Amino acid sequence: MNINVTPITEEQKIDFTTTTLDTLKTGQLGEIIAISRACHGQQRRRMMDLGVLPGTEISVEMESLGGDPIAYFIRGTTIALRRNQAKVIHVKPIMEN
Repeated sequence: MNINVTPITEEQKIDFTTTTLDTLKTGQLGEIIAISRACHGQQRRRMMDLGVLPGTEISVEMESLGGDPIAYFIRGTTIALRRNQAKVIHVKPIMEN
């Protein structure tokens, strides 16, 4: 068995400042980095259809009284996601000036 090792590029480096969408607070803005591999099939397709794509900005608009679901503003529209759905979306928080 042969194993080849090559240096990783800047794009492949892991950014440890990322978190999941469910950890953002109301009013906070984030940039979508990726959808977890744990999300696949129809659920992954639905996320992508809603505009959950890498590079897209998303903000937390409001939480329901029970804290689930949560309303997010993405690509000019508001969507509601349950916490377990938001946990599979990796985001990079954006600090506003």
